[in-house]
Amino acid sequence: MQLTLEFGGGLELLCDSKKIRNINIEQQNGEDKLIMKDLLSWVRTNLIKERPEMFMKGDTVRPGVLVLVNDCDWELSGQLNTSLEEKDVVVFISTLHGG
Repeated sequence: MQLTLEFGGGLELLCDSKKIRNINIEQQNGEDKLIMKDLLSWVRTNLIKERPEMFMKGDTVRPGVLVLVNDCDWELSGQLNTSLEEKDVVVFISTLHGG
């Protein structure tokens, strides 16, 4: 499944400073659909190069990270259970600044 991921608000610094990534993810265990929980696990394993705790807390994004799927807040579409489809655009933006 081809997806476009965008990182902003400083999160791109955790991923080799690349703001936009076009990725191809294979569904695991013969599943016919990919959900956000699967994508987050893949991002943590394959894209986050340092300080994963700045992006994730447990199985989800940490508080202060806004997630949009095709310009829609993922909180309106099921969060971790949001189904993803071919060519979806997923945006991660950190709303946290400073310490």
